[in-house]
Amino acid sequence: MGYYVSVETDVKVYVEDLNPEGYKTIVFLHGWPGSHELFEYQFDQLPKRGYRCIGIDQRGFGKSDKPWRGYDYNRLADDVRCVVETLKLHDFILAGHSTGGAIAIRYMSRHNGYGVSKLALFAAAAPSLIKLPNFPYGIDKETVIKIIEGTYNDRPKMLSDFCDIFFFQYITQPFSYWFLQLGLQAAGWSTAAIANTWLNEELFYDLGTINVPTLIIHGIHDKVVPFELGEVQERSIKNARLIPFQYSGHGSFYDQKDKFNEELMNFIEE
Repeated sequence: MGYYVSVETDVKVYVEDLNPEGYKTIVFLHGWPGSHELFEYQFDQLPKRGYRCIGIDQRGFGKSDKPWRGYDYNRLADDVRCVVETLKLHDFILAGHSTGGAIAIRYMSRHNGYGVSKLALFAAAAPSLIKLPNFPYGIDKETVIKIIEGTYNDRPKMLSDFCDIFFFQYITQPFSYWFLQLGLQAAGWSTAAIANTWLNEELFYDLGTINVPTLIIHGIHDKVVPFELGEVQERSIKNARLIPFQYSGHGSFYDQKDKFNEELMNFIEE
């Protein structure tokens, strides 16, 4: 079931709601530059096991509206809160991948974990995606600037190059094309705006505010969000457990999809 939720005047986000009668609810926040469809191989399986799966397309991406503004983590977390309140969700698992993981962390801090019973982070871009003078992890600022320039000059080529480093396992040419099309559903300006957000947002404080059980899944071969960031998250969140994925890159939800689904379900049932 898919529908639109108003999050601001003249801004609606698309929500995919599978198995609404499920006994436990998982809210998925996708990473850049995709949509909720990145979780296809979770949505194929988890509802069979009795879970309600809700995927939100962030503003500017997928089937959601694509306004010119609103791509900072505060506003994106507020969009999630609007969906949670509209759907009257409570006692749910909040799950975020990459930038979606960063938004999930900001949601926990900014909204005091409203409605969330457990948190799952998959290669979350936190506490800072880029290296800082006092934070030697992450990626170089120049790498992000090149992504922004590529977005403005040849977005399909930029997205194709990004796909090349996204997965660790072999992917077919048709799969690569599918991934490219997901990225092209976004607007160019929102694609660049999120990348600009990486340059400015820090989540050091936010990590310390999380007080629900937290699962961290991170591929050790991740070339987008280095594995060290997952280790920092585990140290910074009170009740967190990191599970390294030995044969995964940035897209562990596909690289090792069966293990990914099992670990997520095990965490939910604990």
